[in-house]
Amino acid sequence: MSNITYPTTKRIEVTEQHFGQAVVDSYRWLENEAPSDQAVSAWIEAQNKVTRGYLDTLPGRDIFEKRMKALFEYERYTVPRKRGDQYFFTLNRGLENQPSLYVRHGAFGDARLLIDPNAWTEDNADAIGEWSVSDNGRHVAFSVQKGGTDWRAIKVLDVESGEELGDTVEWARFTRITWAPDGTGFFYSRMPKPEQGASGAAIANHAVYFHRLGTSQNDDRLIYATPDRPGLLHVADRAERGRYLAISSTPGTNENALTIVDLSSKDWKARIIMPDMAAEWSVIGNDGSKLVLVTTDGAERRRVVSLDVTEDDPKPQEIVAEDSDNAVLNDAALLGNKLFIGYLVDAKTEIRRFGMTGSPEGTVALPGIGTAGGFQGHPGDKEAFFGFTGFDAPAAIYRYDTQSNTVTPWAEPKAPIDADKIAVEQRFYRSRDGTEVPLFLVRRKDVTTPAPTLLYGYGGFGISQVPYYNPIQLAWVEQGGVLAIANIRGGGEYGRAWHRAGQLEEKQSAFDDFIAAGEFLKRVGIISPKGLAIQGESNGGLLVGAVTNQRPDLFDVALPGVGVLDMLRFDKFTAGGFWISEFGSPSEEKHFRNLMTYSPYHTIRQGTDYPAILATTADADDRVVPAHTFKYVAALQAADLGSKPRLVRIETRAGHGAGMPLAKTIAQHADMWAFAAHWTGLDLIGPK
Repeated sequence: MSNITYPTTKRIEVTEQHFGQAVVDSYRWLENEAPSDQAVSAWIEAQNKVTRGYLDTLPGRDIFEKRMKALFEYERYTVPRKRGDQYFFTLNRGLENQPSLYVRHGAFGDARLLIDPNAWTEDNADAIGEWSVSDNGRHVAFSVQKGGTDWRAIKVLDVESGEELGDTVEWARFTRITWAPDGTGFFYSRMPKPEQGASGAAIANHAVYFHRLGTSQNDDRLIYATPDRPGLLHVADRAERGRYLAISSTPGTNENALTIVDLSSKDWKARIIMPDMAAEWSVIGNDGSKLVLVTTDGAERRRVVSLDVTEDDPKPQEIVAEDSDNAVLNDAALLGNKLFIGYLVDAKTEIRRFGMTGSPEGTVALPGIGTAGGFQGHPGDKEAFFGFTGFDAPAAIYRYDTQSNTVTPWAEPKAPIDADKIAVEQRFYRSRDGTEVPLFLVRRKDVTTPAPTLLYGYGGFGISQVPYYNPIQLAWVEQGGVLAIANIRGGGEYGRAWHRAGQLEEKQSAFDDFIAAGEFLKRVGIISPKGLAIQGESNGGLLVGAVTNQRPDLFDVALPGVGVLDMLRFDKFTAGGFWISEFGSPSEEKHFRNLMTYSPYHTIRQGTDYPAILATTADADDRVVPAHTFKYVAALQAADLGSKPRLVRIETRAGHGAGMPLAKTIAQHADMWAFAAHWTGLDLIGPK
């Protein structure tokens, strides 16, 4: 019994008619923004007080927090970006709240600190976002992410002196930063300054600009915009040493239109190459006037093609065809004089080499089974870099000789864990309709009997769940729990078809896959009879909320994080309009009918015994606004769902996840794992 007295949440009935169906929204007032709305602020404070009071009674929180801190005590590098004899990368030396930006002179020289965001604020809630180095290595343009928000301010650093220039660009959002070849300035994407508060501002009139160093942002040059289609996102990038600026335009889908700017010309005129948004188009380089691209055009699992932009109507010419054995092209780069492609084979990486005409030249040896990518290097250069990680292998950076096809370590962290004691395996199970779905299992090798299990899923937007080293999850595994990660439909593990099979009207298939994963784990004896916790974030938070309502008997703990939980109003806030391509529009009847079958806020099953629920969100989340979680938790607490707790943990000065200080990340997950351990019966034994 939880014996929790929940805060009183007032009900203000708002009834709307949707295609002849009356829908009551009792907690719409929780959509108001705190701190400007004092009632919402008071509600947040009251909820956090109750949640904190409950979590502080649970045993084991200190064990998890201590082990997470210990497991993060190792150096974490990103793949370096080379400019002349300078190598730029970010590094977290252990328990720093934010990674810092460094430069090495020479591939193995001493690292010099350039930017330390840990010195910016006392709470370390501000982080480096995107960053880019000019071709000549003189300047770094970097964005500042304040308190977890998606908004960015871009600044410029002089590399030699370590001093910031006077340049500042505001209101960048969903942007990359890419320099002009001559280093006189950079391209970025932004929106108009919000007329009211930035946190709730809708995303519209996104545009690409060029900022010239030493000038005011007011003088920035508009490169590309679509005022006739204000709902499109426009993101500009330039391949290493590339001649062309490539602008991807999308309404929120994975597919995009493609516009290019020839940066060798004087007028920088934008030219639309692919006007339709029927396929993905991603420029990875150019050979003179020929663009080299990755595309899903004519290839559900992607292929590599070229486009000759001197032609009036360029047609794709195939370089590397779609793989015939179901492997998905996941990453590609021009390195040296070769084409390197990372493929996902049942969600694991394989790197293959090709000549520039597409002739296969074998594979690149990897240190194990896991995930590789993040290629960095220049066409014509014999030196390149990539990263590799696995469930039991901390992210390491490798230097690749493009001529000899040899791999040597550049940064191999020594994480404080004995990987020989960790077992990683992949299983396959059948979903409700017979579809075979892969599942990763991670546990201590000595855990051979049924054990409490944490099942993680996402299943949306074509995003694949691949092996990577996560000290947060390993803290659960170390204590004798099992970690299971289901590669459900809606992701990109098997290409566009796998995504579409869990999208729009097919969304239920993703939920069915996740439910089937839980059933499989119990059927084969992985899970103890009452020991299944489920977790997911963002679209994964929707997943957890939906399946909890559909099968409350199957799960013992539900941990929905920053979830999309009100499927009738998700498109009303900030970035929500871009998700219509994934979920459907609530204003269209066929989509409304489908959304109402699984919307977590609307499908809570009154009078049914529910699992223990701890929802998490953050006050500065302007991607999935916290009102989703507020309304959902208020509805849970008002319903008769049995005696287990239904709580919410609301972080402050944090957003959708990126940029959250490490200390806050550890504290939040220590609470979550202690909660899950208590309600799954995981016996905590301390370090193993």
